[in-house]
Amino acid sequence: MTQNIKNPDRMLKWGLGGAVFAALCCFTPLLVVVVAGVGLSALTGWLDYALFPLLFFCLAVVSQALWLRAGKPGPAPKIWASAIAAALSILIIWIEFRFALRITVGAFVAVGVYALFINKMKSKGATQ
Repeated sequence: MTQNIKNPDRMLKWGLGGAVFAALCCFTPLLVVVVAGVGLSALTGWLDYALFPLLFFCLAVVSQALWLRAGKPGPAPKIWASAIAAALSILIIWIEFRFALRITVGAFVAVGVYALFINKMKSKGATQ
């Protein structure tokens, strides 16, 4: 997660794109069909071990981009968002993907709530 101060919109688009791609590949048979079509069916059991961490780290990139777009109010989310992404990745692998959909929806909701919070802080800072 590098700081791209000049163009946080690009970071936001890449983060959202990566998160949507990972979510599509995790919760639909899209990637399984593609991997099987190429002849690598043996890898399909291991795909979730890469896709869920990708999803959570893309959401961390989205939170960093939202913070940059809002004009940097408050502390930078880079460290805590990355730590939460790592913790969620470890948790979801540890519980063997039992509550994967619920945890993922919760992560998306948390980023949405953070977006609302950061926009409220931005508007509060503009009025002062």
